[in-house]
Amino acid sequence: MTLGSDVSGLTATAASAAAKGLSIVVPVYNEAAGLAVLHQRICDIAKTLRQRYRLSCEVIYVDDGSADATLSIARSLPADAVDVQVVSLSRNFGKEAALMAGLDHARLGAVLFMDGDGQHPPTLVEQLVRHWIEDGYDVVYTAKAHRDNEPFLRRVAVHGFYALINWGARQKIPEDAGDFRLLSPRAVAALRQLPERNRFFKGLASWIGFRQIRVDYEPAPRTHGVTTFSAARLLGLSIEGVTSFSVAPLRFASLLGVILAGGAFLFGLSILWEVWTTGKQVPGYPSLVIGLMTIGGVQLIMIGIVGEYIGKILSELKARPIYFVAEHSEKHFETGKADDASKRTAAE
Repeated sequence: MTLGSDVSGLTATAASAAAKGLSIVVPVYNEAAGLAVLHQRICDIAKTLRQRYRLSCEVIYVDDGSADATLSIARSLPADAVDVQVVSLSRNFGKEAALMAGLDHARLGAVLFMDGDGQHPPTLVEQLVRHWIEDGYDVVYTAKAHRDNEPFLRRVAVHGFYALINWGARQKIPEDAGDFRLLSPRAVAALRQLPERNRFFKGLASWIGFRQIRVDYEPAPRTHGVTTFSAARLLGLSIEGVTSFSVAPLRFASLLGVILAGGAFLFGLSILWEVWTTGKQVPGYPSLVIGLMTIGGVQLIMIGIVGEYIGKILSELKARPIYFVAEHSEKHFETGKADDASKRTAAE
């Protein structure tokens, strides 16, 4: 029985990489106000990629249970320079599930993931594609150039999150890396073979390895609305990410247990020493209460951490589908007409 997977057959040269095409996956949730503008920008960059690399493109809009007119607008988007797929999930399953749905429906070789709120600039796509086709990188990920405009506590929390999730990890997750990234055909094949249902996309895309390169960028302002990620939701997602990808909290629990046990042992030795040297009994009620409260609180925290992992195990054992598709539609771009139009433009 083979426990690994050989994806070397999908290795491509610069000449053959362009022939495999590019699928652009865009998860959307209540993005009706800016979806048409975003689609036009994607079509414009697709035309540039077709002219420069002869690269065919498709865009996959995954509607993650939107409550506004996002789905109806997505259905009406034209197949201008790109094939258009619209995948509507039966309810809001979350961004990780939407990314997986887009990956499952991607028909071309490489896959690029970007958000639907306009903060991931489509103009950066050409640079990501260049690193893939010309430089031979398998994973081209983007990261915020800086967090100078964010509150101090948020910056500290983000740094602490990455420090915790990378603690003891063999494959580190780059700090500030986002979901805006391009995966080559063999990286896509590797990612599709990971069977877990509690997925942390940034961690998995880093874990598969291959040649990876970072591209720093400045996120654009939101084109409309406000973010739906409150502090409480971000905390929940952080816990979900850490427990889905790392055992660092369990290691921290073990380390804390060792520290408390060592501290209790040393405290006990100090009491014995004081009794032996002075003959006086140490008043014990306050220290006893504080010790019990401390140990009790730590135990409850550790039980909560273990409970998170048990919940993940239960979820994996249930093996429920990650998402359900309620509607799927496709529009195909007619390449022949586009080539004729390009020739007429060149002749003129």
